[in-house]
Amino acid sequence: MTSVLKWFEHFHAHPEISWKEVETTRTIASILSDWSIPHRTFEDVTGVIAEIGSGEEVIAVRADIDALWQQVDGTFRANHSCGHDANISMVLGALEQLKDETLQKRIRFIFQPAEEQGNGSLAMIERGALEDVTQLFGIHLRPQEELKRGQYAAAIQHGAAFFLKGEVIGDDAHGARPHQGQNALDVIFTIQHMLKSIYLSPFEPHSVKLTKVHAGSDNMNIIPGNATFSIDVRAQQNEELLELRNRVEDMLLQVGQLHRVKLEWEWQDFTPGAVVGEESSQIAKRAIEKRFGESALVERIVTSGSDDFHFYTVEKPSLDATMIGIGADLGPGLHHPHMTFDRDALEDGARLLADALRIAAT
Repeated sequence: MTSVLKWFEHFHAHPEISWKEVETTRTIASILSDWSIPHRTFEDVTGVIAEIGSGEEVIAVRADIDALWQQVDGTFRANHSCGHDANISMVLGALEQLKDETLQKRIRFIFQPAEEQGNGSLAMIERGALEDVTQLFGIHLRPQEELKRGQYAAAIQHGAAFFLKGEVIGDDAHGARPHQGQNALDVIFTIQHMLKSIYLSPFEPHSVKLTKVHAGSDNMNIIPGNATFSIDVRAQQNEELLELRNRVEDMLLQVGQLHRVKLEWEWQDFTPGAVVGEESSQIAKRAIEKRFGESALVERIVTSGSDDFHFYTVEKPSLDATMIGIGADLGPGLHHPHMTFDRDALEDGARLLADALRIAAT
């Protein structure tokens, strides 16, 4: 078994959720120490930043390291169903190939926590991850509907996302006396119905939907006056996302007035849409064609999924960045509790990433 596969097996068997990637951080740091590669860890957050090469200009690559918290076979646990264990392994594999080469520029490796919460990138930026960086690369396995095994994309055009956490605030009532309270479930059903009436141009991909509801107790004769809920809002462009946010807020105000209840909410984990860099995506394209041939190259992937990778370009607009998509026959899909893929793709992904970084650093 190669190093890349061994690392993957380890990280896959030891998933850790956002901001709690303690052992993952230690494992990465230990590998870097074994290679005598300068790196930094932090007392207040997880994650690692390492660097090789020399020169004033810096090329960077980012790997997200957290797992999801989800129900797997009836039990809630940390689970690497988004492929971040694969991303870590491919980036380490690229680093292993490049660490003893003479490079004209520095290459910075950012092992970032908390992508799934949408703000881990900001923590790395605050700790100097982007100092002197002119180009940034990412890498991610893609679902089989987007890329088959042996196919590669030089850029992923992620959409933008916003998440709302809300609460219905009222009083419980006896099941025999519904007139004495306001059923929070009626409020939730109205929210669900009105979300379906929010429309933007059909030429701009977007969606808005309830993703979590909790109301009631163990007693079946109590009408719940309180409930909590979550809403997932997505659009391909940042402008449409902000329009959806305004529409959702207007709708919630109307629902509160209609049912004469108090609704409170807050927006969390804004994730911006992608701004794909021309130079970095062209470098990725050259690397794909050189290693796998022109037939392996697929046009830029446009997906409604989001990734906090794009905060790097928001915080540093001059940054030229792209995320490379790797085909691995991944199914049933990202975030599915039993997501799986062809693990032989990890070696190819590591080689491809090393090629792209090599081109960028020369």
